[in-house]
Amino acid sequence: MAPSGFRAAAGYGRRAALGTGLASAIAGIGVFRAGAAGPIRLLALGDSLTAGYGLPPGQGFVPRLQAELAARGRAVQVIDAGVSGDTTAGGLARLDWSLAETPQAAIVGLGGNDGLRGLPPAQSRANLTSILDKLKARGIPVLLAGMLAPPNLGAEYGREFAAVFTDLARQRPELVFYPFFLEGVAGDPALNQPDGIHPNERGLAEILRRMLPAVETLLERVANPPA
Repeated sequence: MAPSGFRAAAGYGRRAALGTGLASAIAGIGVFRAGAAGPIRLLALGDSLTAGYGLPPGQGFVPRLQAELAARGRAVQVIDAGVSGDTTAGGLARLDWSLAETPQAAIVGLGGNDGLRGLPPAQSRANLTSILDKLKARGIPVLLAGMLAPPNLGAEYGREFAAVFTDLARQRPELVFYPFFLEGVAGDPALNQPDGIHPNERGLAEILRRMLPAVETLLERVANPPA
């Protein structure tokens, strides 16, 4: 999903399972360290990148993020709200259902399919604005993960699409902003599945390595919200 990494998606598949096996064991250690308060509930609202498309069960974004956080002594339950093929409109439509899980923080990683389909950036902006407004109304701190459009749609579309995310981040200083979900991975065949869009296990490891500091900043805001 980067300037050199887009091709038409052949289809979208299964969602990754929540933390099982070793991931669950490590997460349990994190809960023990955190004490009786229980884990922070972190909503991961996204598309196939969040759902772990093409990766083995237990090796997608959600379970591996939970395991990485637990390894750092953070007790976090990452709630899988990733749906392969979903657009910003789809994410907005199911947000209320996802909020029934009573998350305390949220990662919003939507927009990749809007770009792949060439949907109007203004439409993506409106959907993301509504999502962020709903989360803010509930006092839920948010990490917004940005996305880039495929280059075949032209430079002007690419600029308008990228500006959706940068403008929202500038207008909402309370957000934790991670500019590009696939930073360091997009366009690298060694880090992507054969479709050139979705990260393989090595690629996901690189995504998590880069994104974890921003996620930890988000988690700090659960207990210490910005003024």
